[in-house]
Amino acid sequence: MQDLEVGTEQFTDEDRLYSGSRFRDVVDALMANRYQKVWGREGEPPLPQQETTIKTVFGSLFSRGKPPRFERASERTLDSGADLRWGPDRRGFTRLLHPTGVGLIGRWEITEDTPYTGYFARGSNALVVARYSSGAGGNLRGRIRSMALVGKLFPTTESDHATPLRTANFITQEDIGGTRTEYINDAVLRNAPDVTVFRRGPAGTLLIKVASVFSRVDQEPTIRQVYPIAELGKPPGQPTRAPAFMQLLVAPGQSRIAGADLDVRDEVMAHIFDKGDPVPKRALTFTIEVTDEGNTSGAPFRVRRTFQRWRRIGTMVFDNAAISYNGDHVIHFTHPTWREDRNDPATATRIDGTKVR
Repeated sequence: MQDLEVGTEQFTDEDRLYSGSRFRDVVDALMANRYQKVWGREGEPPLPQQETTIKTVFGSLFSRGKPPRFERASERTLDSGADLRWGPDRRGFTRLLHPTGVGLIGRWEITEDTPYTGYFARGSNALVVARYSSGAGGNLRGRIRSMALVGKLFPTTESDHATPLRTANFITQEDIGGTRTEYINDAVLRNAPDVTVFRRGPAGTLLIKVASVFSRVDQEPTIRQVYPIAELGKPPGQPTRAPAFMQLLVAPGQSRIAGADLDVRDEVMAHIFDKGDPVPKRALTFTIEVTDEGNTSGAPFRVRRTFQRWRRIGTMVFDNAAISYNGDHVIHFTHPTWREDRNDPATATRIDGTKVR
């Protein structure tokens, strides 16, 4: 079997020259090259499936001498702020983890008083492009899966703004080892998820190798701090104040989508569309909750986190979506590098593409 075609994984001039994006350009990219021109319409092709294994992530055992692609990809996700990575052939890149997903378009709104800065402050409204995906055992209901929602906030409510804007990205996920969550309504998506390696069985070796690389190129492999949101739109002289933890939950009252062996991408789409109809009919709403109180315990192979005083401060409402090649291969979400003090940029692990601590 040949190695997976991975495209341009490493940091390139396209990443280096990034200076912001227009929301409309990112949305247009997401909506193009859909696997099904109209989701769920009779006669449309099946959605692609991509297995994630040690070989697809790290390459063949016989690939000595080749660049360590997962390490280069991990560095790039930390160092590149690019929102779109087309590559020289306009085919983008391959996500080595969570390779298939569904793109979402909507709005972020903070409605409650908070002590935080940037777009965690009350009254903040931003446009959002996000991606919902499933890791671990694949996309189908009934398997061990690890749901994830990543997104990027544009500091505007004007969908056709002319000036490119830098975005703030977030990463949230269920237990990285996977769970048996049946419905997205029940998934608890956190920037600091639990880790249960043994749930993967023999595939747990992949998680161990991934964590080793993340620790080597950054520091903390299982927490993605949310300071980029707290610094978005913040006056330069104002000290950053970011929550330590964020969790996203499907809002109470959101319908449940039934179906044995249902693909999570179809489940997400069904919250917004009727099958075979290209016009959005409903919205998918997530609540935004934060806290500064949490503790981590356990061994590296079984990490447990406990939290106190979660507080709901706002919502994300998605009213459009697409399952597309570009959503899987072109749209890029930056992973924030670890800071010893989440509110102090000087304590960052990586600065200007180099690991400094």
